[in-house]
Amino acid sequence: MNPIPGACRAIMLFLLLACAGTALAAPNVQAPVNARELSLRLHAAEPGLLWLSDGPERARLALRLLRKAGEHGLDVASYGVEELARRLDSVRHPAATAALDRDISTAMLHYLAELRFGRVASGYRPDNGAVADFDPVEHLRQALREGGLEQAVESAAPPIPLYGRVKSTLAHYRELARAVPHWPALPPARPPGAASGMPYSGTALLCERLRWLGDLDAGAAPACGDRYGTALDAAIRRFQARHGLAQDGVLGPGTLAALAVPPGRRAIQLALTLERLRWLPPQPRGRILVVNVPTYRLWAFDATDGNAAPVLEMRVIVGTAVRTPTPLFIGQMLYLEFNPYWNVPPSILSNEILPKLARHPRYLQQNDMEVVAADGQVLRLSPDATLGILRRGEARVRQRPGERNVLGEVKFAMPNPMNIYLHSTSSKELFNRTRRDLSHGCIRVEQPAELAQFVLADPRRWDAAAVAAAMAPGDMRIVRLPKPVPVVLFYATALVDRNGSALFAPDIYRQDDALARQLAMM
Repeated sequence: MNPIPGACRAIMLFLLLACAGTALAAPNVQAPVNARELSLRLHAAEPGLLWLSDGPERARLALRLLRKAGEHGLDVASYGVEELARRLDSVRHPAATAALDRDISTAMLHYLAELRFGRVASGYRPDNGAVADFDPVEHLRQALREGGLEQAVESAAPPIPLYGRVKSTLAHYRELARAVPHWPALPPARPPGAASGMPYSGTALLCERLRWLGDLDAGAAPACGDRYGTALDAAIRRFQARHGLAQDGVLGPGTLAALAVPPGRRAIQLALTLERLRWLPPQPRGRILVVNVPTYRLWAFDATDGNAAPVLEMRVIVGTAVRTPTPLFIGQMLYLEFNPYWNVPPSILSNEILPKLARHPRYLQQNDMEVVAADGQVLRLSPDATLGILRRGEARVRQRPGERNVLGEVKFAMPNPMNIYLHSTSSKELFNRTRRDLSHGCIRVEQPAELAQFVLADPRRWDAAAVAAAMAPGDMRIVRLPKPVPVVLFYATALVDRNGSALFAPDIYRQDDALARQLAMM
């Protein structure tokens, strides 16, 4: 196995997320909320000056808070803070004072809205639904009435434990980037990579880097001799665990590449995680599944009792980066299919199965597949007739339940337009790979029996023995869940566990660079 330590605890943030039923569209750089419209509503409800009625102190406090927006990965310049400060120092006339007062309101509402909903519109939230769970106007009105501006900013951030940890770690990596602006690549280790007991020319630089990153204790001076010793081996394994790499202690190409990523780049990853967390809607208490695609992990939580620990954690296989990436959305798991049929999607039929069938007329029989007419009747045709009817789109192909079935013993259905679901697999050896973007978009789970018990949520009727019996070879059986279970398909290449350890993963779908460019962070 290649787990990322603490990630299961870090992901418990999703206990506070909500369900939506649509795919996450490409982020739109249009702000989720129009701050000027909010400002008009605020001043219509609160006539008179809100910031300058008793001198400039309240306005100066607002500007100080705005200047701290960068701590959340937000763009301070977008609020016009310096221009507001210049006007505050020179304002004299009543009309200019009133205009400045309204503009400070606009800046603060802009900040509060971005802090809760993000800088870009979220595909996880329905259109125009952002204010449903948090109204920046009412939030600011209450703060102004009660004198709690600092608390208002703090409580506007997503109420998710992980958010605070990522924010603190972002500050640490930014400070590290300032302290160590030069971050040279380590010399290669040949071949096949340095391991414990071997000489390595970059030992001193490697020790220094691992100390900066917190993987090597500052007092481990003996680790920095001419050889790659046991202390370095242990530190490298910790580093590898935090970066989704095989924990073999070998200083190979993948580990060297991860060590070469400068702190400033890691800070961008952390800031992007903060933005993505702001996209997520609130979640009622209950059972929930979370899949973080870049780390190939699934976590199952049961928040009904307030327990922060995951009930399950397992490896998953996700869609290939090149051709069939797994879409990001929040679905509702509604039922299970034990011993499922695999209804071959049209794209796989035309692109993969038909060419194989043309070369090997018995391909369908050899893979326990059958041709099904539109009325559900199983057709028994000659190889030429089969190829013809499938090419004309007059029938479909499905794979019968059994040991060859690509869905394995159980399918976890969450109806959606993309036809994405979770399932077991007949190719269990693939879970041992470090990189696991191998599917056509659906998510293969490592522990299907345990996951079935969790979502069925009925220990008396569906204990381990009952689930095992249902998964044994036999006819397909559909079992509806007692209550829909939200499934969050998320994407974050930077997380922070409950111990404060930063966890990073490769950007397999190249979404970080795209979002960073949209937010002008590159």
